[in-house]
Amino acid sequence: MKIDKNKVLDKFKYYTDAYDSSNIKVKLKIDHTYRVAGLCRKIAQSENMSNEEQELAWLLGMLHDIGRFEQLRRYNTFIDADSVDHAELGADILFKSHGMDEKMDTGSHMPKLEIRAYVEDSSEDYLIETAIRQHSVYRINSDLDRRTQMFCNILRDADKIDIFRVCAETPMEDIYNTTREELNRADVSDKVMESFLEHHATLRSIRRTVVDQLVGHISLVYELVFAGSRAIAYEQGYLEKLMSFESENENTRACFDIIRKEIKSYVNIS
Repeated sequence: MKIDKNKVLDKFKYYTDAYDSSNIKVKLKIDHTYRVAGLCRKIAQSENMSNEEQELAWLLGMLHDIGRFEQLRRYNTFIDADSVDHAELGADILFKSHGMDEKMDTGSHMPKLEIRAYVEDSSEDYLIETAIRQHSVYRINSDLDRRTQMFCNILRDADKIDIFRVCAETPMEDIYNTTREELNRADVSDKVMESFLEHHATLRSIRRTVVDQLVGHISLVYELVFAGSRAIAYEQGYLEKLMSFESENENTRACFDIIRKEIKSYVNIS
């Protein structure tokens, strides 16, 4: 499948220009898209995939959050539970645009770009649509063929890696809706630490404190499928910044000493 990257970039810009780029939330998702696309290609490269496959992975990153912009316009939120499944909406916009006019209610000034606007070749439509629809589910469908599963996991890994950046660059008080004093005093719950040491992503249902939320974000490393993804996540420095959290709580300081050692061992960093 031949991909014209300049065409994809131009069409993506044309699409997103119809939304209010002065809105920080719109800009956030535009910037996120470019980063995830680059990460997808980097992960594919780490898996020694062909240049054509690397470009396909990049394309998935460029298209994966198309639904976010219309979600924000319609509901003024990125919370799927309060609005719509953004992954499903994005896939519908790309692959079922003939039936989206009434649902999107975008008006004549809004572009409705389906997949053929980005790539003329339809040979990878199933893979592209599947990867977009499943990029935010808790677990991808178990009955996917091996190739489709691989590309789904590349996209999901890249998306998670950028979460580390967002968490590291945003004040913790804002992310966790708390105060610095509460962060400094908070404990790491026993169940959260136990889950972490078992190399599980910590479920929201077992988190009890604001620091548990931080440990939960760090534990996303365990959801990364590819060794290259884990190395990229660590080498970017954002994960290290999250783990460098300093607490006034003696138990929490001890837990984070363990967390740092555990993650370095897990990603094979000496």
